[in-house]
Amino acid sequence: MPMLRLSFWRMALGANRINRGGQVGDGREAAVAEYVERHARAGDVDDVLATIDEFAYHQSFLVNVGDEKGLLLDAAVRRADPRLALELGTYCGYGALRIARAAPNAVVYSVELSAANAEIARRIWAHAGVDARMHCVVGSIGDGGSTLGALAASPPFGPGALDFVFIDHDKSAYLDDLHSIVDHGWLHPGSIVVADNVRIPGAPKYRAYMRRQQGHSWDTTEHRTHVEYQSMLPDLVLESQYLG
Repeated sequence: MPMLRLSFWRMALGANRINRGGQVGDGREAAVAEYVERHARAGDVDDVLATIDEFAYHQSFLVNVGDEKGLLLDAAVRRADPRLALELGTYCGYGALRIARAAPNAVVYSVELSAANAEIARRIWAHAGVDARMHCVVGSIGDGGSTLGALAASPPFGPGALDFVFIDHDKSAYLDDLHSIVDHGWLHPGSIVVADNVRIPGAPKYRAYMRRQQGHSWDTTEHRTHVEYQSMLPDLVLESQYLG
């Protein structure tokens, strides 16, 4: 199983490094960009995504949303039918690429702490041919206002403009960053927020908040699934519709 491969255990041992710097530390993130550029058909989003999945299964485990949970992400994006989508946690650009594929008319912004990861994602988006509507902002929502200010200054952002949010970054920041987005007034009733890895590594405060707010500010569905690229570790993906 993928979870037993050496690359998985290197990833697990490097979890703190991922949280601090956004990369495992063995070069796998740069390697996947090179793999995509060598093996995936240029301009073919489907083939680029399949090639990333192939790399994660057969070369080195990656901490993107993956193919199984990616189907849940795809379905949520189609329900939202966004014109503007925001992702927290770009990593190598896989999640944002799935959003772009499921919403071919959407502009996608993604926030990434690591400048190196941001460059990797841009390379992959360019190879897939969707880079004209993809924007990676280097920073974090909790950095004291710099990143929020950069987003606010971007023309698409404004009151009620944000139709879809995908949260897949530092698990301890899920709830605070969601509150920041709500406080900026960017959501509207019907906006959809999807959160990955709510069970593993886990975002218990986020899950507890959504349970308390069920039927009030949010309507949440908990999707039972598995950790990316294996079938032994259970995970949760939360899909929450904003009620206002």
